[in-house]
Amino acid sequence: MRGATHARAVVCAVAVALVATACGGGGSDTGAVLSSSWGDPPNPLEPANTNEVQGGKVLSMIFRGLKQYDPKTGEAKNMLAETIDTTDGKNYTITVKKGWTFSNGEKVTARSFVDAWNYGAGLKNNQRNAYFFEYIDGYDKTHPADGGKQSADTLSGLKVVGDRTFTVRLRQKFSSFPDTLGYNAYAPLPRAFFDDRAAWLKKPVGNGPYRVASYTRGSQLSLRRWDAYPGEDKARNGGVDLKVYTDNNTAYTDLMAGNLDLVDDVPASQLRNVRTDLGDRYINAPAGIIQTLAFPYYDKRWGRAGMEKVREGLSRAINRDQITRTIFRNTRTPAVDWTSPVLGKEGGYRAGPCGTACVYDAAAAKRLIKEGGGLPGGQVRITYNADTGSHREWVDAVCNSINNALGDDKACVGNPIGTFADYRNRITDRKMTGPFRAGWQMDYPLIQNFLQPLYYTGASSNDGKWSNPDFDRLVDRANAETDAARAVERFRQAEEVLRTNMAAIPLWYQNGNAGYSQRLSNVALNPFSVPVYDQIKVG
Repeated sequence: MRGATHARAVVCAVAVALVATACGGGGSDTGAVLSSSWGDPPNPLEPANTNEVQGGKVLSMIFRGLKQYDPKTGEAKNMLAETIDTTDGKNYTITVKKGWTFSNGEKVTARSFVDAWNYGAGLKNNQRNAYFFEYIDGYDKTHPADGGKQSADTLSGLKVVGDRTFTVRLRQKFSSFPDTLGYNAYAPLPRAFFDDRAAWLKKPVGNGPYRVASYTRGSQLSLRRWDAYPGEDKARNGGVDLKVYTDNNTAYTDLMAGNLDLVDDVPASQLRNVRTDLGDRYINAPAGIIQTLAFPYYDKRWGRAGMEKVREGLSRAINRDQITRTIFRNTRTPAVDWTSPVLGKEGGYRAGPCGTACVYDAAAAKRLIKEGGGLPGGQVRITYNADTGSHREWVDAVCNSINNALGDDKACVGNPIGTFADYRNRITDRKMTGPFRAGWQMDYPLIQNFLQPLYYTGASSNDGKWSNPDFDRLVDRANAETDAARAVERFRQAEEVLRTNMAAIPLWYQNGNAGYSQRLSNVALNPFSVPVYDQIKVG
């Protein structure tokens, strides 16, 4: 295979230089370091301030929370939680396991969690994941809505009752609350964070299997195994160098040339050759990811009455079957709802909620767009970041499909933004003027996570600022259900509201795919499509 021998020799030499260890054969646990492609996150690596994939990768390596999601099944299992007890689904008592410390030697205690959650919930701290604390009593005081002034620095629903025990009082029943606690926003923080936040951000300190060795923004983040890590999922390699790439084609080329060990986003342009290039060192596995087109509802042209027909018309103008087959070589599956098949039927997935609105029909597309008042300005510009994810290829294909369906070669054009960071900043600043890509990688495997963070009024990842009181009411009722089956049914009813309004256009479910060098073994992707870095063997 192309570059195979060269790959082993070159990267092995780099590993020896970095960690002074030999690259032996057999795939045993070693101190050798692997290199992996990465996209620089737009925000500081604070647990409550990271709601995108690239930053999330790092947090999942340097932090461990109360729960950890099984890398094979996605099941939420206790990690630092010794017990999480409740009798009513509203009041919880949480006890933290003994023997856990941060990599700087500081003990992980109940206060490590309470302080971190209070910080994350504070309006003045401007944390993007503050919304995840919204169900805890007192959030309205620490993070008032609609421009209100913060009147409390701590959540009244949190109380430390012992060195390892704290209580959580929610404002309403939320039976699935414990299963959310593996998400990065709920990670503990050491006192070092609060004593000197600026210094901590330059070199974050966590309690996971890796510690940050160095971070040069725009270039590389180097992680090294923390040998004193007390968890059972100890790193089986010496560390990971996450190298920043603004083009995943370049990353793939470096993999083939022996300059990179792992690419976790094989570009669409290489899917034709990847099996020949890598053989069984190519992974294509189902993941909890959906790609959608979102809309800026803060722009009156897209928020006006009748535009739901225009959005449905655009959806019907997209030939998902053809695009997933020709562009993505069946590493994507046309979406028929707003969640993911990874959830399974019991978890809330069902085939069909989108119905005919997700089926290509040029005549219906023309009719619906006309009935809805036409495309704003006569054209749609789909905005996307051009540095990762092969987005240019599929956006061009979507626009070609729309143009062909409408019989107008200027009805749709792509609007590329150079970097993911710049793209996210434009979204945050509400500068979108038309549809934009809105891929979602689940934070935890619950139907709630595919609906509430994206479409609930004021939710942390509701980038288009869509709002619907019926949807919000159904989500609240679902969260209050103590029976899992009834909760799922309520969420499905909320999903019907999405369908009626075509709040966002579902495109396709995305598989996780990756390719790796011959010096690696035991490489796998978890249900979130992220490499299970700590289990990779080098040599």
